[in-house]
Amino acid sequence: MFRLALLVFAGLMALSPPVQAQEVRAVVLRVDYPALLPVSRLDLRPEDLGFAGGQLATEDNQTTGRFMGQTYVTDVVAATPETALAEFERLQGEGLRFFAVQARAGELLAMSEAAAPDTLIFNTLAPDTGLRSAECRGNILHVAPSRQMQSDAVAQFLIWKKWPRWALIHGSHPEDIALAEAYRASAAKFGAKIVDEREFTDTGGARRTDTGHVQVQRQLPVFTQDLKEHDVIIAADETDVFATYLPFHTWRPSPIVGSAGLRPLAWHPALEAWGGTQFQHRFEELTGRNMRPEDYTAWLALRVLGEAVTRTQSADPAAIRAYALSENFELAAFKGQKLTFRAWNGQLRQPILLADGRITLSVSPQDGFLHQRSLLDTLGLDQPESACTAFAQ
Repeated sequence: MFRLALLVFAGLMALSPPVQAQEVRAVVLRVDYPALLPVSRLDLRPEDLGFAGGQLATEDNQTTGRFMGQTYVTDVVAATPETALAEFERLQGEGLRFFAVQARAGELLAMSEAAAPDTLIFNTLAPDTGLRSAECRGNILHVAPSRQMQSDAVAQFLIWKKWPRWALIHGSHPEDIALAEAYRASAAKFGAKIVDEREFTDTGGARRTDTGHVQVQRQLPVFTQDLKEHDVIIAADETDVFATYLPFHTWRPSPIVGSAGLRPLAWHPALEAWGGTQFQHRFEELTGRNMRPEDYTAWLALRVLGEAVTRTQSADPAAIRAYALSENFELAAFKGQKLTFRAWNGQLRQPILLADGRITLSVSPQDGFLHQRSLLDTLGLDQPESACTAFAQ
């Protein structure tokens, strides 16, 4: 550790000092959507979700900034879907140009359209594949993994395990249907076969009070009784309606992957490799809780900003964007390899953790899945598959 610290210090000192002190101001803008309580009270959302990750990143940026004459300031703002755009415009009016946005696609695109020419937005939540393809915007960099990246991560693991026969159960909401489509695409991409498919319709209700264990124990086995012969059940339940109940409630013994059981995640607090334990301990000291994926992506966004400011010695959004998309950019992020951006659609390449409730079981990309540019490009849309033109050189 001491030798590593000396090397980091020497690298920082090798950089030319800035002409004058810089203040780098950013905001974590979180949109809070109406939602039912989660199925499990263990999944209740912390009040500082996302904000805490931004706070840790700001502290990390300050560590380097002290040597470089840079000061980092991060504001945190919570909005509703109705007030999100007004808050975004208000913050722009105050001079802010760097936004880590935790919002769904609709609000994210509205902010993109209202952005000043020199505003840079980091998408820390929306997983829509379209945002990385035909609906991409040149002022949005995606640090959150796409649905396709997550479904590809699961697919690689299942193919590696030689479990190619999938039964797909998806929810009835648009997000669930989009996730199911991502799994269909992953099956076609890696040679799996979806042998059966059905929809679990959300009939409403309070879930935690209306769906007791007795009802679940009786209903789900019947729902899965006549599924065709399969190796695993893929649950596509982004809205958290049914997937949590699937393990041990299927008619036949079936591993559950996707939205329950083995899940693809940007971050999991049980990760211990690659400095993950130390990273998690720092977050726990700051917040008193485990880091969630939303915290991690907010941390990523502001660390991308900090790294780019350090290397370019500039707080100009155009310079930050250009450097982030260049071949020179790389970010250490406790996942075993440097993260870089896809220059054709602004997506941050990153490994995807595969975890159950207690441990990280695997990390994709898996061994044996090759790519001419980067193994990380086996996850999500590759350049020929993306219809994004906003990043054309």
